[in-house]
Amino acid sequence: MKKVLIITYYWPPSGGAGVQRWLKFAKYLPEFGWQPVILTVDREYASYPQRDESLVGEVNPECLVYTTKSFELYNLYKLISGKKEVPYGGFANESKEGMFQKVSKFMRGNFLLPDPRKGWNKYALKKAEELIRQYNIDTVVTTSPPHSTQLIGLKLKQKFNIRWIADLRDPWTDIYYYNQFSHTALARKVDRNYERKVVENADLLITVSEDVKRIFAEKSKLQIAAKTVVIPNGFDEDDFRISNLPAETKKIITYTGTISEAYDVDAFLEALVRLDTSLKSNLMIRFVGKVPPAVEQRFRDTGLEVELVGYVDHPKSIEYLFRSDLLLLVIPKVKNNKGILTGKFFEYLASQKPVLAIGPIDGDLAKIIQETQCGQLFDYADSDGMRRFLDEKLNNAGAPINSECANQYSRKALTRKISQILEA
Repeated sequence: MKKVLIITYYWPPSGGAGVQRWLKFAKYLPEFGWQPVILTVDREYASYPQRDESLVGEVNPECLVYTTKSFELYNLYKLISGKKEVPYGGFANESKEGMFQKVSKFMRGNFLLPDPRKGWNKYALKKAEELIRQYNIDTVVTTSPPHSTQLIGLKLKQKFNIRWIADLRDPWTDIYYYNQFSHTALARKVDRNYERKVVENADLLITVSEDVKRIFAEKSKLQIAAKTVVIPNGFDEDDFRISNLPAETKKIITYTGTISEAYDVDAFLEALVRLDTSLKSNLMIRFVGKVPPAVEQRFRDTGLEVELVGYVDHPKSIEYLFRSDLLLLVIPKVKNNKGILTGKFFEYLASQKPVLAIGPIDGDLAKIIQETQCGQLFDYADSDGMRRFLDEKLNNAGAPINSECANQYSRKALTRKISQILEA
């Protein structure tokens, strides 16, 4: 088979949504004639926000996986702070900001550009050069975040006659928490220069949504949009063959993943309070993932029962989707949020449970929800609409989703598109 070098920081046993994108592409690429050569960080050196050992078993045996050491400043942060986790999502997992956190954010934003995982680059670059020569590789994919990984691709492009594809899962200098890092004018200029060099020099860009494509296209006077392809995240049908689940005694609304105090859920909480008493007495809110104490308390103040499951492995998180009556998804109310298409949405979609989403009503997520008929997206202030939706979906069996539209987001269908890009 033809070989493609995929350089990704996140790889099993890393957990979370980001790792699954290329884990799943690599799973199906051999079916389309491509053997993935994976270059990632050694698990003993990595600073993963979460670990999920269950994902190790999903690595396709046909993948050639190589690891290197790394110098991880986040591990140093964890040691000094005494915390069990490294920061992620703009320090969203740290609810109390003391002086240490403030100084750490300033250091992160001004001295660790483009991000603290740049300490992996020199090790990864050396190994990538060896693999390119060893396997005579002519196509390299770099996927980010961390966006420092893209600088590896940039150097490889400058040194070798390769085709470089940059997969950008999130915005770079436009990520919604970017301003929390108190960049100086010089630091912003340096970071934007890194970003511009990547989008200009990559032979092809892949993004996860149309609006993220627009954001990167605006970084240069060159015709960036013409060489950018949108391939969203998706769901793996193999993950959803689940049966014999325990019965629930109550109606369940589930939220999976991280939620921070900055998420605007005021109208949703108001809608919960205004539900019929008989429905509220038989309703529970379940969080599967990280929940700050302040957010937990706000939900408890509605009078509803709240269950905190915490972080679980991927198969268990899917099980919780199936055990739900309705799924909640919230897009941060920030600039450039129209292109946010979280990986968990597609797993919500695959579960065929009704989705109540809160976010920009003219964004990319709203279009897919309408297209697949899997639920409804509401404006942040639309408490009346949310209450009606909750009442309808929790009291009555909902209409089936549009399976034909939903199936285009299966991992195998999306990998077919990746293989066509590699062949081009």
